[in-house]
Amino acid sequence: MPGTRTSNEVPATLSDTAIAVASHLSPGHGAPSARHITLLAESEPVTPPSLWTDTSALTLAAQFAARARHDSLSLGIGLITRYFDGVRLLRPASLSSRVRSQLYASVGEYCCALGWTPVAARFAAEALLFADTGALRYRAISISAFAQAMNGEFRAAADQAARAHEIFDAEGWPATEIARAHCKAEIVVASSRADAAKLREMSARMTAAQPDDPFWIFTARFADVLARLYSRDFSGALAGSSELLYGSLRHSSPRPDRLFLVSVRSDMLVARGEYDEAFAFLAPFESPEGHGICFASQRATSLIHLGRERQAIADTDACAADESAHSLRTLVPLLARRAVAFQRLGSVRRAEQSMESVILLLERAGASGLPFLMLPDAEVRGLIDIVSAHRPELRATAGEIRRLLGRVTAPTGVTPPPLSTGGLTPTERTLAAMLVTPLTLADIARERGVSLNTVKSQLRSIYVKVGAAGRAEAVELLTRPTSDHR
Repeated sequence: MPGTRTSNEVPATLSDTAIAVASHLSPGHGAPSARHITLLAESEPVTPPSLWTDTSALTLAAQFAARARHDSLSLGIGLITRYFDGVRLLRPASLSSRVRSQLYASVGEYCCALGWTPVAARFAAEALLFADTGALRYRAISISAFAQAMNGEFRAAADQAARAHEIFDAEGWPATEIARAHCKAEIVVASSRADAAKLREMSARMTAAQPDDPFWIFTARFADVLARLYSRDFSGALAGSSELLYGSLRHSSPRPDRLFLVSVRSDMLVARGEYDEAFAFLAPFESPEGHGICFASQRATSLIHLGRERQAIADTDACAADESAHSLRTLVPLLARRAVAFQRLGSVRRAEQSMESVILLLERAGASGLPFLMLPDAEVRGLIDIVSAHRPELRATAGEIRRLLGRVTAPTGVTPPPLSTGGLTPTERTLAAMLVTPLTLADIARERGVSLNTVKSQLRSIYVKVGAAGRAEAVELLTRPTSDHR
């Protein structure tokens, strides 16, 4: 009709766009328009008004949610401190409960995307406090579940995810309106339990819910990679991780998922006995703001398998001294890796203390196999047995951990695939390990402190040796199972 705007047209103003998106952030009204999300993610953050009203607060809520869902995170935690002191707005506000809940939930969603999960959990709790409908409660609980899961509080996260599931089913919303935070909470909890079947279920559910959204599909395929990992299909998992990290989907993917996948890929290389490659692959990466991923701790796994225990301890000393900078999800693996390293160095007391801390923390947060991913099985079991003997009250938790170890610890008797990088020089092997990262050749040159021409020259040598015509084919050949190499 002339003079009217159809439902599919982009609203004329930022405020109209934001309100349109805000009305779809909770289930029951369909998913937000992808175009609107992109527009808001790229828009200038609103200027704090002298008094927050429902309209201005909804605009801000929609911007936070859009930035989280579109991986537009360049402003970091500074975007939050621009408006909030803790979880309180810096300027006066006259807001309805509904809008407060939406605003707090959106900030919580943004914090999850940044990896600031303890802060995210606080905002999610505030969102739930003001939620006065089933849809708002569902959104707040989903974000809380995801924040707790990413913080390593797996028992609490599982409980919250179950609550979210109950609300979703009771309301009868279509499967397409399940929250991404809800799905990701389920994935992280399933990963903590090495539950391959649940991971495949969530992968299928996310794919069916939003088959055209690349951010959803990246996470869904990552869940499938994890399922392969816990099924001990290391070659399949490695190939899947290469596709995600090097393929087109990497350009439309959530940052926490990419960084988590980088860590998991290094574990897959360890599982195949490619310890040097695993260490080299992690070399360009630094722990992000908020320490949602600790790459110093992750590199320690490779160092342990390389027999470089002293370096593993030295490289993680700073992290161990500043435990408050870590979430439980990164602190507990750090302590587990140091326990194994201390044991090998003959520091038996420190090894036992570290493993005791691991089990105490897992007793509080929920038993998990993640802290022991690709650590030597016999050494982990031996330390757990020692702690169990000294601390009988921890035997139940220790028993739960033991039942998971067979799916997460490093396989024994593994030799590296001979054709993967065996014919390359040490310098070429380091470069080959970086080819499967999202880094450009210019990025690789900067990371290695050499010229771009040097990198290109080394690449030509790698291509000749592995029989590849270019980078994509080289990645495929370098990560192909031994029996498939030509």
